[in-house]
Amino acid sequence: MKRTICTLLAGIMSVSMLVGNAAVTRAGDNQDDITIGVSIWGTSDPLGASCKKILDAEAEALGVKLVYVEHSLKSEEVVSSVENLCASGAQGIIICNSADAEMAKAIPICEKNEVYLAQYFRQITDEQVLGMAEEAKYFLGETHEDEEQNGYDLCKILVEDKGSRNIGMLSYRVGDATAGARIAGYQKYVEEWNENNPDDQVKLGDVVDDKWTAEEARQAVENMIDADSNMDGLVVVGNATSLEGALNAVKAKNLVGKINVVSTDFTETLGTQLQNGEIAAMSGGHYADPYFSLMMVYNAIRGNYVKEEGKLFEIKFPMMYVASEEDYNNYNKYFVETLPYTAEETKEIAEESFEDLQATAAALSIEEVAQRHGEQ
Repeated sequence: MKRTICTLLAGIMSVSMLVGNAAVTRAGDNQDDITIGVSIWGTSDPLGASCKKILDAEAEALGVKLVYVEHSLKSEEVVSSVENLCASGAQGIIICNSADAEMAKAIPICEKNEVYLAQYFRQITDEQVLGMAEEAKYFLGETHEDEEQNGYDLCKILVEDKGSRNIGMLSYRVGDATAGARIAGYQKYVEEWNENNPDDQVKLGDVVDDKWTAEEARQAVENMIDADSNMDGLVVVGNATSLEGALNAVKAKNLVGKINVVSTDFTETLGTQLQNGEIAAMSGGHYADPYFSLMMVYNAIRGNYVKEEGKLFEIKFPMMYVASEEDYNNYNKYFVETLPYTAEETKEIAEESFEDLQATAAALSIEEVAQRHGEQ
């Protein structure tokens, strides 16, 4: 695919309105032919803001109108976001849900309203809901990471590279499918390590769950530290606000650099946090997930992608791992200071087959962007 360098279109107009208790923003209003809804936990945290930035640029390039509804991963708000977006006239929706049970409600809503639906950062694992999804006409599929592998890889860094042996675990929402997969990955790695290293055992604590806010997380981590004076590692499964609270707890106990903290979803100050030892390693860079789900829905609306009965469109997106300031500086250059795709490249990607779209997603990396933009 030919790619050219082009400055992303700026000056995106936006207005805000309220739907129920959810904040809604419109972007890319240069034409009204296609409207796509974005059901998202929020757009002010680092990951949410990065998602919005790349989606707004994509919408501007393609001439698509976006409508955002925020739901904080609360089940009742996730479902109502889909209802509100269908009522707003969206022809398609991309959604980051919390649990499969929400999709069991969201899919019929979209079927009834003839609105295309695709997930990002999520995949359906419940067999009954998956069966419904596969047979649904308007549920297209998903873009997601291998979250179990993500947890496994981060735990490997924590144990082998950073040397932690007594590790606490903090999570953000009970029953969240993504959190559960990451936790399973951490646990799998520790089980394998302990089996292969009988004289060098790793202790992985029970998950302290449902700590969404910074204050909840701070109190929980301080309690962990008080209960185990040997604690030298901490897994924060995800969520920027719970990570903030966890880091505050480690600071309050004067244990920065002594308790190695790993988590997922890059922060805005990650380079500094890696340098001063607040964070030992992070996975992230996956904010382009919704970019590909939006492309999926956009092409279904245009009639370019037609779902086969009993099958789903699936894109697996590669995580990026940073464990030093140098790692992060390279990421920052190609994914923060600029976006990985220019407007012209986005227009070209929009004309790809789904198989080519899968390959484009799988290839994305710091090195790939640098090469594509002529800097390597």
